[in-house]
Amino acid sequence: MANRDNHYEAAFEAYLRSRRLPYIAVDEARRSLVADGSLKSLDFIVSPAGQSSWLVDVKGRRFPSGDEHHQYWKNWSTRDDLRSLAAWQRHFGDGFCPLLVFAYHLVGQRSPLPREEIFEFRGGHYGFLGVRLADYVPHARPLSDSWDTVAMPTGLFRRVARPLDQWLGGSLLSVPFGPADWQELPANLEWEA
Repeated sequence: MANRDNHYEAAFEAYLRSRRLPYIAVDEARRSLVADGSLKSLDFIVSPAGQSSWLVDVKGRRFPSGDEHHQYWKNWSTRDDLRSLAAWQRHFGDGFCPLLVFAYHLVGQRSPLPREEIFEFRGGHYGFLGVRLADYVPHARPLSDSWDTVAMPTGLFRRVARPLDQWLGGSLLSVPFGPADWQELPANLEWEA
């Protein structure tokens, strides 16, 4: 079952329930064993009527983050998250599309979404933005070698990230993300200017 102690995932699940979207919360207690190692579990499988199903990895972030220096639009992920999500898509097949959901817990006066798209949960406010793995991977750049994390440049992220209602409501085309689209993220990638 989903980690309901994680308020980001709990808020996302409440969001799915409020929209009456069929989903499966994945047991994250253990990594799945596969022939060549193990895979990090995804968080949810969401299957809106008449669409491909979404393989969702929820990324909880504060908006803004940081105590002294407010930083907006944090969109980092680990390479393991990206590799595992791509591997799950290969296992499930073309009817499933990997989606990174950035669940922003709004803690300041700004928001990544208009007021009418903000979701209230347990007294907090959340903005959910989705980015298909196929759009994230080619633009991911190293963030921390010690944590093995990557992120998209903020301007590009803001252009490709879409409100979750658009992805799950079917107003955006669900283009399958096939194994040929996946590329390893080179360890020596540099940030674009």
